[in-house]
Amino acid sequence: MTPGRGGRARERDVTATPQQPYTQRARHRRTPEPPDRAGVLRDVLTLVTVQLALLAVTASGAFAGGGTRRWWGRGENQRADAQTAKDAAAAAFYELDTAQRDLRISIETISAVDDSPGARRAVEEFRTLGRRIDDVSGAYIGAVDAHDLDRDDLEPAAAARARDDLTRARNELELVKVDLDRFAQGLGPLLEKAETQLARLAPAVERARQALLAATRALDEVRASGLRADDLAARLAALSPELTKLNQGAGQHGVQETIRRADEVLRGAEAVRSEAERLPEKAAEIDRRLVSLRTRAQALTTRSEGVEPVLSELRRRYSAACWQDLQPVPEQAARSVAQAEEKLKEAQAARDDQRWPDATSLLSTVRALLNTTDDAVSAAGDRLRRLDEVSTDPSREIERTRFAIRDAQRLAMAGRSTPDPRHARPLDDAVARLDRAVAGLEGRHPDYWHFLTETEGVRRTVARVVAGIREDLGHGSAP
Repeated sequence: MTPGRGGRARERDVTATPQQPYTQRARHRRTPEPPDRAGVLRDVLTLVTVQLALLAVTASGAFAGGGTRRWWGRGENQRADAQTAKDAAAAAFYELDTAQRDLRISIETISAVDDSPGARRAVEEFRTLGRRIDDVSGAYIGAVDAHDLDRDDLEPAAAARARDDLTRARNELELVKVDLDRFAQGLGPLLEKAETQLARLAPAVERARQALLAATRALDEVRASGLRADDLAARLAALSPELTKLNQGAGQHGVQETIRRADEVLRGAEAVRSEAERLPEKAAEIDRRLVSLRTRAQALTTRSEGVEPVLSELRRRYSAACWQDLQPVPEQAARSVAQAEEKLKEAQAARDDQRWPDATSLLSTVRALLNTTDDAVSAAGDRLRRLDEVSTDPSREIERTRFAIRDAQRLAMAGRSTPDPRHARPLDDAVARLDRAVAGLEGRHPDYWHFLTETEGVRRTVARVVAGIREDLGHGSAP
């Protein structure tokens, strides 16, 4: 403030020279002039204006931005404690909400993949925890809404109540958070299983698609070679609806169902592809079998014509019991060969029509007919040969059978003073049976065929006894 030209200026001039002796200052002192009232009033108004401006700046800073509280009120310590409790409760609420959101993703993953009792129980427990979280969150929000900590007239008692309510809300939030964390830790195995299933989903669907593509290409190559493969084409077409469902995704059909469908499509497509790739070789094999079985049928026709001379020889040299069962062989052989040739014609027609399953089935029937006929035709010649051998020298057959009996008896007595009745009785019966068979050779027209069947029966009985003894020894049965 600039002073006027009145007495105060003159006083400042006097005091501004302190080195001057008092007598000199007194000598030059003048009588003060009356004060300039207008100047004084201006000075006072200017000072008041400055103070009001400072007050306005202070007040605007006290209430500006983010709820800053005035610093001159009462109970500021209580207000600060309440605000601290509010911040802590907000942090606990945020942590609980974040944990719940993260855990909800895990639960949705499990429920989408796993329908086991354990998974359903986990989903229900999460719902229960969710209700608890809603309760404590509601209590927290209610405590925040009930207390306005930014009020100018907030009383210390109200601030203390706010602090207590907010602290209580924070504690409840933290307790539920502990239970939520414990529940999340227990979800480990279920979540790992679900994530494994989800990890399988995309590769399984892709493998199924690639298998279908490979099957389509293999079928196209087969058709290009002149083979129709209508049955394979029908099987491949039947997989198209399944591919459509795979393309619709797991969101519509579920993860497990989609993985199961992808596996089925994969197996079906790979089977079609494999059969399509083998089809040319299969056609060539059917052609070879047709030629081979046709040749075999012709050979059997020739061989069956030789059965009658063999039967004539048997009838001339041996009793009726030795050949009577072979009498129908020539007629049966001719009939079986005729049936086989008819089936061969049907198989050829099926092959020409590329009805591969029918051709394969018919060829199997032809083979069975020819095998039966071959055995019957061979039986006549084999019968004559064996009868000739035993009639010439039956001792070889007798000694062969007695040796088998003695060997079994030695094994039954190994490490024993008396044989086990389970083994001794059938061996004794075998000895008696052999003796009866040998006695049957006496007479003018012995039944050599009965003798051969009896000795074979004795050896089969002895073999069963030996097998039983060795089984007991293998199990460690005490002698």
